[in-house]
Amino acid sequence: MTPFIAELLGTAFIIAFGNGVVANVVLHKTKGHNGGLIAITFGWSMAVFMAVYIAGAASGAHLNSAVTIGLASLGKFDWALVPQYLLAQLLGAMLGQLIVFMIYKDHFNATADGLTQRACFCTDPAIRNPIQNFMTEFLATFIFMLAVLFITKASSSLGSLDALPVALVVLAIGLSFGGPTGYAINPARDLGPRIMHFILPMTNKSSSDWGYAWVPIVGPILGAVAAGFIYTSLL
Repeated sequence: MTPFIAELLGTAFIIAFGNGVVANVVLHKTKGHNGGLIAITFGWSMAVFMAVYIAGAASGAHLNSAVTIGLASLGKFDWALVPQYLLAQLLGAMLGQLIVFMIYKDHFNATADGLTQRACFCTDPAIRNPIQNFMTEFLATFIFMLAVLFITKASSSLGSLDALPVALVVLAIGLSFGGPTGYAINPARDLGPRIMHFILPMTNKSSSDWGYAWVPIVGPILGAVAAGFIYTSLL
């Protein structure tokens, strides 16, 4: 499997399972309706676990545009490979979202609230305050990236459970910092599904909220780059 395909498939897995659990919890007439925050955060964590396990050997399992740019800024990844990784992640996120839409299509159309529909695609803030929302994404991604760098440095082999530490970091961030913005911490995770929300037909569809889209793109990228800078300063 090539790195491009690994990043595409891994990111598709993350979005299919991650936004799949969101759809199961919030859309009308699903079997998991009102399953709550714990179901969502554990679903995203397991999505990351499976995706890292699948893509790790072939691509290093970045699966996150902020991680790719952060590693390149650190000198730990070739800038020449960055465009293909970012493209693979974006296409994978769009593919994963298409899978969610196909599975839950009737439930999207049965859900009267367009904002609830959109929540199964991309993030939006609980309280709209662009600067605060930006700082939330910046800091959450900063912590995520710093944790990933230290986990990678430790390189303690857990065999088939090697993907578990990163999944647990995602779980912790979701439980601790997910409230204000929905913890995108990954530009591709938000942008790919947001594009699909814009494209796909739905009854009662809301706008795709492009005015907010810069927050889950810029915040995570700058947070990851800052984490890399602090990491090198601490070594």
